[in-house]
Amino acid sequence: MCGIFAYLNYNVARERRYIMEVLFNGLRRLEYRGYDSSGIAIDNDLSFAAGEEERPYDSALPLVFRQEGKIESLVRSVYSEVDAVGLDLEKSFMVHAGIAHTRWATHGVPSPRNSHPQSSGSWDEFLVVHNGIITNYEVLKETLIRHGFTFESDTDTEVIPKLAKFVFDQARGGDQAVTFSQVVIEVIRQLEGAYALIFKSSHYPNELIACRRGSTLILGVKGLTDEKNYAASFGDVKTLTADGQPKELFFSSDLCAIVEHTKNYLAIEDNEVVHLKDGSVSVLKFDYSKEKPASVQRALSVLEMEVEQIKKGNYDHFMQKEIHEQPHSLTTTMRGRLRDKSVVLGGLKDHLKTIRHSRRIIFVGCGTSYNAALAARPFLEELSGIPVTMELASDLLDRKGPIYREDTAVFVSQSGETADTLLALEYALSNGALCVGITNTVGSTLARKTHCGVHINAGCEIGVASTKAYTSQIVVITIMALAIGADSISTQSRRESIINSLSDLPDKVREVLRLDNEMKDLAESLMQMQSLLIFGRGYNYATALEGALKVKEVALTHSEGMLAGEMKHGPLALVDETLPIIVIATRDACFSQQQSVIQQLHARKGRLIVMCSSGDAASVCSGGSCRLIEVPLVADCLQPVINIIPLQLLAYHLTVLRGYDVDQPRNLAKSVTTQ
Repeated sequence: MCGIFAYLNYNVARERRYIMEVLFNGLRRLEYRGYDSSGIAIDNDLSFAAGEEERPYDSALPLVFRQEGKIESLVRSVYSEVDAVGLDLEKSFMVHAGIAHTRWATHGVPSPRNSHPQSSGSWDEFLVVHNGIITNYEVLKETLIRHGFTFESDTDTEVIPKLAKFVFDQARGGDQAVTFSQVVIEVIRQLEGAYALIFKSSHYPNELIACRRGSTLILGVKGLTDEKNYAASFGDVKTLTADGQPKELFFSSDLCAIVEHTKNYLAIEDNEVVHLKDGSVSVLKFDYSKEKPASVQRALSVLEMEVEQIKKGNYDHFMQKEIHEQPHSLTTTMRGRLRDKSVVLGGLKDHLKTIRHSRRIIFVGCGTSYNAALAARPFLEELSGIPVTMELASDLLDRKGPIYREDTAVFVSQSGETADTLLALEYALSNGALCVGITNTVGSTLARKTHCGVHINAGCEIGVASTKAYTSQIVVITIMALAIGADSISTQSRRESIINSLSDLPDKVREVLRLDNEMKDLAESLMQMQSLLIFGRGYNYATALEGALKVKEVALTHSEGMLAGEMKHGPLALVDETLPIIVIATRDACFSQQQSVIQQLHARKGRLIVMCSSGDAASVCSGGSCRLIEVPLVADCLQPVINIIPLQLLAYHLTVLRGYDVDQPRNLAKSVTTQ
């Protein structure tokens, strides 16, 4: 979804060129979220406004640049415009506040006028960048039009800076002194919907204000005196930063954009207003029922992420890198959680008794996260003896499906910010269920709002199509099942066997990654296909769904994952000698049924590609009548981790061969923060 980035340098000289490059690079780090246009706002020179008597403020006129397309198009257009007006890029600023944005279109087509920053009107008195959707923007727009405002864009965002100007003008007309934070608080009092916002105003030069409700926003703080570590001081952020010392301050939609600058960060909470002024950070808590916000104390945290995680290294694409990182990501996911013949999940230990006495466990997710939960469901049912149901978050909300106090609802989201999942979480909380979160993002909304949970610790995932997060989610839910079932003597040997298999899993993943070239050859043979079917059952029904989803997402090719048991109830009519069909037939309790499926498809001259366990070629495909993908055999509940990797590689190579964008597929966003 949209990406927000802002940079404020205080008491340290920074050239305009440097400031622009920090903003551009921040946007590059947010590209993976998906976008179709971008923009930045920086300060002009005072001299450029000389002679303009009607200018409504004494500070420099802001420069706003907006462009449709990729960030590099914005960069080229900015430097072109700068050259045209002769702007001095070497000019230094001891204090400067710049904002930047990548937009994923919701209201209005991708175009410069619909891009952010959005403006209050002539003179750009107030500028705003926004992630989210304002649901009451039409009412606000009509009101502002009646007060003489003219709208230039089709966006919901434009009402925000115009509303800020309206509030400011009303206060100034009454000869009242009004602070920047007072203006912003009055604005957000009128807004409905989800948002993360950053305000910049020439009436309040060198200040920035950020606020959020339902969309992630991060503050980064970098001390420049003796590499001061603010987070290590464990104090209130306002007290720590009110020292007058040189520093750089950042706002971002994602930790990935600030890790190269600092590891000191603050995850802004819902309804918090963060004001940067004179190098100090003030945090206010907005409450609709109160006229004035309360000042709150917040401590900084230390980011446990390395810069290398957000770089491609020796790989051509992030998706390729993340597929090959899975031995390491799985090791990190399991680190400290496997001990002898038991498992430890600190985030769940105080709630395990409640979960064991649940009437049912409900998994809620979207897309890949839903598929990961589906893959682990049979094992959780086996060990817990508790009915486990699956819910797509959007469908649960549409149906208002019944959730009870005796239920445990498990919400799975890589980003922890998926709008449908968070709304389903609110619904489950309101019904009194115990809510568990499984996410890859520390400090995310999901992590903060659930009663308990587990971080998958897969590392930063940049590619829009999830790969390593999927396999780590399966492993975490498997470990969760082991923890829930740990009080049962009857399943002890089964649990110990799985724990041993988990320890060996990273090595098995390294083994299956050797199929990379083989999957590239298969992709070349499928270049002309128009559609692809993938059949799975049991543990690997989810593998079929996820493999098909990967092909859809990045290779832009129609593909369907299907339950093999349903083949004769319709899908069999599609089978002919031209349609490629992948059948997942690795050794498990469903192996004999999959053998039967292969025979039926072969009898109808299907174009078969069979995934089987190493050494099973003769059992699944006699006479060389189909193409084989042989994978290592592991415990049945962990086989989906192995089986998905060849399909991830297939989707990746198909995409590269067809010349499509691997890391930023058409129309898709990494973090879907709107419904």
